[in-house]
Amino acid sequence: MRTAYGAIYILRPFERGIQETLGKYRRFVLPGMGFQIPIVSVVRVRDVREHTMDIHPQSVITKDNVEIQVDGIMWVRPAIEEEAIKRTFYNIDDWKRAIIQLAMTNLRQEFGDLTLDESLVARETIATNLQRILNTFAVEWGLSVSKVEIRLIDPPDDIKKAMHKQKTAEQERRSMRLLATGEFEAAEQQKLARIQRAEGEREAAIQVAQGRAEAIRLVNEAAEKYFTGNAQTLK
Repeated sequence: MRTAYGAIYILRPFERGIQETLGKYRRFVLPGMGFQIPIVSVVRVRDVREHTMDIHPQSVITKDNVEIQVDGIMWVRPAIEEEAIKRTFYNIDDWKRAIIQLAMTNLRQEFGDLTLDESLVARETIATNLQRILNTFAVEWGLSVSKVEIRLIDPPDDIKKAMHKQKTAEQERRSMRLLATGEFEAAEQQKLARIQRAEGEREAAIQVAQGRAEAIRLVNEAAEKYFTGNAQTLK
């Protein structure tokens, strides 16, 4: 916030203000140049752009009694309407500090309702819930919380080591499953190859047998045609 005491004041496009005369609210001030009577009147100016604000790192206790470190970031801006700008001045003394403290308090509550495992996969859900809760209160201060993100969820070292061991064990189990699957598929392929080879050999044997049978048939036909009994009739 800045305050204009001189006879001439200028508000930039991203600013809104209120003018007070003898300590009382007089009017809403829009961007541009204006005039006032020094000492009698004063213009208080509010920057209505998005303000990037850190949710400071803090320890929270999850539902299953694990202490973790968390932090976040949020984007907050004063609303541009006259009533909202008035609220930023008259309903709260330090809106930035107030919204940060509110975010920290409710962040602890959000994680306190979840177990550690749930917390690690619920960043977006927590951020959405926190934004909704903050906006419920922020409107009374003339503010709008446009976005919240959870940046850090840091379990204790012993928990991280256990999680790392669990992850390593799971990767090993997955590798063993893949290896077993590969060996099974290879065995199935070898089995199929043996079946196909045996089928081929059977077909070949059938063809050989059929060839031999045909040869015998031809020999028999020749014998019947050219031989009578044991004597050969020559022509």
